Amino acid sequence: MPEGDTVWLAGQRLDAALGGRVLTGADLRVPQLATTDLTGSTVERVVSRGKHLLTRLVGGPGDGLSLHTHFRMDGSWHLYPDGERWGGGPDWQVRAVLRVPGTVAVGYRLPVVELLPTAREGDVVGHLGPDVLGPDWDPGLAVANLVRDPAREVGDALLDQRVLAGVGNLYRAETCFVAGVTPFTPVGALPEHGTSAARVVDVARRLLDLNRGRVLQVTTGDTRRGRHHWVFEQRRCLRCGTGVLTATTGSGGRERVAYWCPRCQRGPAPPPVPLRVLLPPTQGRTRYRP
Repeated sequence: MPEGDTVWLAGQRLDAALGGRVLTGADLRVPQLATTDLTGSTVERVVSRGKHLLTRLVGGPGDGLSLHTHFRMDGSWHLYPDGERWGGGPDWQVRAVLRVPGTVAVGYRLPVVELLPTAREGDVVGHLGPDVLGPDWDPGLAVANLVRDPAREVGDALLDQRVLAGVGNLYRAETCFVAGVTPFTPVGALPEHGTSAARVVDVARRLLDLNRGRVLQVTTGDTRRGRHHWVFEQRRCLRCGTGVLTATTGSGGRERVAYWCPRCQRGPAPPPVPLRVLLPPTQGRTRYRP
C-alpha cells in the first residue's frame, strides 16, 4: 500500500495540473458513476488526507462535490500531455479519467472512486487521526491515540490510520528500527526498551516529512541502490550487518510483513519466517509512481 508521502505527492502533482482548471472531459469507470459527466466543472483543488485523495469541484454539474479516491494496495494516478500514450497499465485497469486543456489525469486500479458532497468529506476521512503530512498535524493527539491501548503492539498501532494517518508498512518498519524497538513491542512497554511513544511518533513524522516531494523513499540518507532502507525489504541490517528477520502481522486480508533487526531493536518478537515464504516469487521491491 502506498505510504502517506506518496499520496501527498500525488495530490500535489494533481493539484498543480488540475487545480483552478475546467474539466473538458471526465470518465468515471465504475458502475455507480458510469453515467456521471462532470464536464464543465472546475477543479477547485486536490488535497490529500492520510492515504485519501479528495478532488473538490465547483461550478457545472459537479458543483459542491468531491471525487474521493484511495490507492489501497495498487492504485495510482498518472498525468499525461494530450496525445501521449498512457503507460500505467492496460485500459481495463483505468478507473477514472479527468481532462483539462493540454493534460489528462488517469487513475489506475483505484479500488475507491466515489462522489460525495464536499461538505460531507468527514464521512470518509473524519475517522482518521492527525495527518502526518497535513496541516492538522498534532503530535500530542497522535501520542494520546497511540498510548490509548498500552497492550497493543506498536507496529500494529502505527498502521492504524485512526491513530495517525499516513504510515504504511515501509515506515512502520523503519520507524521501529530508528526508535530501537521491535514492531511487536507493546506500546505500554516502550519505556522499558529505552524509548517512548512520543519518540516513536516523532520518528514517523520526521521520516515521512524528509521524503515528501520526491518519489524515492530514503530513510538511511543513502540514495545508492539497495541502501535506501535500514531493514525494510533488506536481507541484512544496514547498520550492523545482522540478518533481518521477518514475520507476518495482521489478518483478514490485511496481512503485512514485519521486518526487524534482532541486534539493533529491543523487545519481544515471534518466531521469524524466511521472507521467501512470505512473499510470492514474482514480488520484488515496491515502487509507486504518482
